[in-house]
Amino acid sequence: MEFQQQPTTQFLTLEESAKVDAALLSSAEKFLTRLTISSHRVLQQIAKENNVAVEELTTKQIIDWFEQDGKIRREKGVEAAFLKW
Repeated sequence: MEFQQQPTTQFLTLEESAKVDAALLSSAEKFLTRLTISSHRVLQQIAKENNVAVEELTTKQIIDWFEQDGKIRREKGVEAAFLKW
């Protein structure tokens, strides 16, 4: 599994965040909307690395990807991982 994150990867752009803020949603709904948009971006990355469509991803592929990203974070540092936390 090869991780290739661009340094400018964003999970939610300022424009998208502003659109969510402007939406007629509760605070909880806005949080879930942001989470869903961000999750979609992560799934797109996982699908790309597995050479499949997002719709074809399996639970195992998603879990394996998170395990691998966590391993990279532990061994090489946060900046080497796709998820920066």
